[in-house]
Amino acid sequence: MHLETPAIVCALLAHAETGVIVRALSPAHGLLAGYVRGGRGRQLRPVLQPGNVVALSLQARVETQLAAATVELIEARAALATSGAALASLEWVTALTAAALPEDMPHPALHTALDALSRACAADAGALLLAESVVRYELLLMADLGFGLDLTSCAATGSRDDLAYVSPKSSQAVSRAAGAPWATRLLPLPGFLLDRAAASPADIRDGLRLTGHFLARNILTGRSAALFAARDRLVSRLPTPDAVMDEPAPPG
Repeated sequence: MHLETPAIVCALLAHAETGVIVRALSPAHGLLAGYVRGGRGRQLRPVLQPGNVVALSLQARVETQLAAATVELIEARAALATSGAALASLEWVTALTAAALPEDMPHPALHTALDALSRACAADAGALLLAESVVRYELLLMADLGFGLDLTSCAATGSRDDLAYVSPKSSQAVSRAAGAPWATRLLPLPGFLLDRAAASPADIRDGLRLTGHFLARNILTGRSAALFAARDRLVSRLPTPDAVMDEPAPPG
């Protein structure tokens, strides 16, 4: 097997004395893994940073063997993400991608979204814009993996009007009227996810709470505590003092 492709570095695992196993998201082949000899050395360490775009070359004798990899830098983005929000966003979305996606399965829409988000991090976009992009990326990732939320109509009435909540059990939207008696048990559905309005800081926190619940339940089962640390740092950078809850809401 021989493969050459551009890819976004997502995760690194130290291997042997100076090597690393790199996992990177490619446009046409999905998440790829390979062993980079000397990956922790002075020359390659700044290249192999999550968020950077590299030219990845993989070689393996058989498909089941971990490929030997070489990398060349195409675009350095990690070093340009200097704000707290940009660093946390880049760390979180790359780690989430590496943890959630199976290898060797194409996810072209996710690659496009991750490419755009890592560019925004490199440009040190504002915390609100980055957090909104993170919410949308998480929704896309869940949908690509078969755990998408149904935000098109009310689970109780079928109405498409005034959707205000999401059921933490069914993953489906609920209208304001139908959900009112159980509002404390439902997850708020921020209007920006329905393209109703620009996202406020409170909306962003509601969006992160919403996606956080379903990521923890469906995608990162048993692994969310460690992975969510970067996500929590992003939340702490949002321009309001209110805390956000990423834990699952009470059953609705």
